[in-house]
Amino acid sequence: MQEEMNSEILGLIPQRAPIVMVDRFLGLEDGISTTCLEVRADNIFCNDGCLNECGVIEHIAQSAAARVGHICRCEGREVPLGFIGAVNAFEASRLPRLGELITTKIEVLQQVFAVSLIRAESYVDGELVAGCKMKIFLQE
Repeated sequence: MQEEMNSEILGLIPQRAPIVMVDRFLGLEDGISTTCLEVRADNIFCNDGCLNECGVIEHIAQSAAARVGHICRCEGREVPLGFIGAVNAFEASRLPRLGELITTKIEVLQQVFAVSLIRAESYVDGELVAGCKMKIFLQE
């Protein structure tokens, strides 16, 4: 099952193992996209049974990339590379633990040419565990 999920997500993001930080793209509705990631022991960002802050931020960035990838695939365009320009107001009430499923919602607040400002919220079982605003640059 994991291979099936990864083959789908790999069509939406430029990242490859061992740094794939999104398992599934769940959809785009009313401008908000949703992704998920199961925290596993073999994740390179896991320490002491939790996904560390860098892992949460990378998951958010790849969730934004999956959103762009989904839109590009629907429009018949190539999936672009993206780069984190800035992370602002990152807060984590707690770190996701091994075995937990992180569900992340991405909303684009502003887009100017190849630069997007997004808001991200990450949940575990309905509990908001992390969030931030992120500036992302797309390579055109």
